[in-house]
Amino acid sequence: MKFSCTQNNLRRGLSAVSHVSGKQVNLPVLQNVHIKADGGGIVLSTTNLEIAIRTTVRGKIDISGEFTVPAKLLHDFVVLLSGDRVDVERVGEMLRLQCGDTTTTMNGMDAAEFPLIPSVEATHKVAIPGQALRDALAQVVFSVSTSEARPELSGVLMKFEGNNLVLAATDSYRLSERTVPLSGKVDTRQLILPSQTAHEVHRMLSVYKDDPDVEDALEVRLSDTQAVFVYGAVELTTRTIDGTYPDYVQIIPNEFATEAVVGRDELMKAVKTASLFSRPGVFDVTVQIDPSAKKLSVKATEATRGENTAGCEADVRGKQNTITVNHRYLIDGLNACTSEGVTFKVIDAMNPCLLTPNGQAAQGAYRYIVMPIRQ
Repeated sequence: MKFSCTQNNLRRGLSAVSHVSGKQVNLPVLQNVHIKADGGGIVLSTTNLEIAIRTTVRGKIDISGEFTVPAKLLHDFVVLLSGDRVDVERVGEMLRLQCGDTTTTMNGMDAAEFPLIPSVEATHKVAIPGQALRDALAQVVFSVSTSEARPELSGVLMKFEGNNLVLAATDSYRLSERTVPLSGKVDTRQLILPSQTAHEVHRMLSVYKDDPDVEDALEVRLSDTQAVFVYGAVELTTRTIDGTYPDYVQIIPNEFATEAVVGRDELMKAVKTASLFSRPGVFDVTVQIDPSAKKLSVKATEATRGENTAGCEADVRGKQNTITVNHRYLIDGLNACTSEGVTFKVIDAMNPCLLTPNGQAAQGAYRYIVMPIRQ
C-alpha cells in the first residue's frame, strides 16, 4: 500500500472516525483505524462493534492495499504536521509517513484481523438538514440518563412525524426537546439513538461543517435494529436501543402561573454566582420571581459558607413565585438556549418549570423542563 494526500484531507478524515475506537483488551485491533487504498480513494474505518464509521479521503494511490494502525496515535500525529502533502506507505508490519522534513513509522496490525462492517438493509430513508441536526443534538444530548437502570433513557429519542423530526432526552430530573423542520412529509416512526452515537453524529457534522464540497443534507437509513447516517463521504452505522421511550409529553405543563422574560447572560451570571453558596451534593438554588419589582432573583444558602442573592431585571407576568432547582441543570439549559433572551415559566414550587429561548426562529423549537427540588 502506498498513497499520498493532503494533510488537511487526512486530518479531517481521521477527525471524523478516530473517536469511535477505544481500549479493547480482548480485541486490540478495535483500537486501530482500518486504511484501505484502492481506485475509489482512501477509505478510513473504525468500529467498537456497536458503532462503525468510515469516510473516503481523496488522494493519489500508487499501490493498492490495506492495513490498520492505532487510530488516536495516527490522528494526533497528523494534526501536528505542518506540511501540505503526506506520503504514506506500508513497509512490512509498519506504516511509514513522510511530510516535509518529518518521517515516522508506526507499528500496525494486518487488515484481516479487522472486523467486517456489515451493510444495513434499510426499510426507510429520511433526509435531514445536517447542520440543523447538529445544533439540535447539542441542545438535547446532555439530558440523556447515565444510569443503566432504564436503558431506554440512555439514548436520544428521534421521532419522525409529519414535516418534523423531534429529538428528546431525559434523565427523569430534566428533559430537553428540540424540533427540526424537514423539507417534506415523512412516515411516522421513531428510534432511540445511543448517547455515544448522538455524540459521534454531532462530531461528524461538525468536522464537515465548513467543507464546500459537502451538501448540507444528511440521509438517515433505518432498519428495525440499526440506523445509518450518511453525510458527504462519511457513513456512520449504529445499533439502536431496543425499548419504548416514555410518553414524556404528558409531564410538560400547558399553563403556568408566572412567566419571566430575562436576558440569558444576566440569568446565567446570577445562577453561577448563587451556585457558589449552594449545598454540596444538593446543588440547590432558589429562583424568586417578583412581578411588582420586575425582578428575577437567584438565592442559595450554605451553613458553613453563607448565603448569596443575585438578581436581574425581568419582564414578569403573573403572580409572585418561587421554585428551587439544581443549578447545574439550569445552567445546562441556559447554555443550550442560543438566544439573547429566555423565558422562564413556573407553576409553583412543587411542579416542573419550563425554559425556552426567545426570538422568532426559536419559538416552539426548543423546550427545557427542570423538575423542582422539593423542600
